[in-house]
Amino acid sequence: MLHAFHSNWTRPFFVRNPRGSYAIEPFELLTTALSALTWRRENGTIRMICDSEARRYYQSLGLSFLWDGGIHPLLDAIPDDVNAMAFWAAGKLYALSAMPSPCVMIDTDLICWKPLAPLLNGLDAAAVHREDIMPDIYPGPAAFRCTQGFDFDRFDWSVQPFNTALAYFGEDSFRRYYTDTAIDFIRRSPQADDVLTYMVFAEQRLLAMCARQRSIRSAALSDLPSLFGGEQQGYFTHVWGFKQQMRDDPLLYEDFCRRCAARLSRDFPEAAAQIAAIPTLSPYFTA
Repeated sequence: MLHAFHSNWTRPFFVRNPRGSYAIEPFELLTTALSALTWRRENGTIRMICDSEARRYYQSLGLSFLWDGGIHPLLDAIPDDVNAMAFWAAGKLYALSAMPSPCVMIDTDLICWKPLAPLLNGLDAAAVHREDIMPDIYPGPAAFRCTQGFDFDRFDWSVQPFNTALAYFGEDSFRRYYTDTAIDFIRRSPQADDVLTYMVFAEQRLLAMCARQRSIRSAALSDLPSLFGGEQQGYFTHVWGFKQQMRDDPLLYEDFCRRCAARLSRDFPEAAAQIAAIPTLSPYFTA
């Protein structure tokens, strides 16, 4: 049995929307449900590590049942001086720092349709795929002018970053080393002025760099051509690259949500009945 977790840190939302009421878009809620329920069916337990605002929101919708490992508001403890604008996914790293290995970190927009354990044999760490080193996304150390006192020279900058939409950590000392290193970078960058490059360095590039430095057994479980070309034998669906297309096209948005609702109704009829009672989601469950 594999132990997994989702995470949700709402502070970045409120930094961008200081007078807003917290809410998650319908397609995000539907993929969250599919991600959690499919994981439980195929792989093991899953919990949600979040903050109190996120917990209240999920409870208000009646979605707490999705996570058989419970909802844990551990991210309330993230220091106030963490730059939530630049490090919008820092919650994942703080959540991982609290989750002992072996564990699997999964984004709420990634669905693992099959048992993962056969892909993990002999590995200390793994991620869903590698990333190309594109300079505008993964620049060199000179780009991090706002970071003070972090030793960039100890790392191999030629290693391809890992995409952490799904990441496995089988060796606990490495999990601690990676999260300690990434959080140290975040804390040394309070004035980070780029909303992409700092975050993906901390979360994705450092994972690959730390794995190379520690010489652990690490691997990518798939690759981008396989993920988007259907050659990865139906293991993973990652919605990330499709989100803006849906937001730009209401018909595409509705079609996607209806397909998610249909899959939930087919695979998890009892859960689907509860999810369909949520007012923002109920239209997608109707004929």
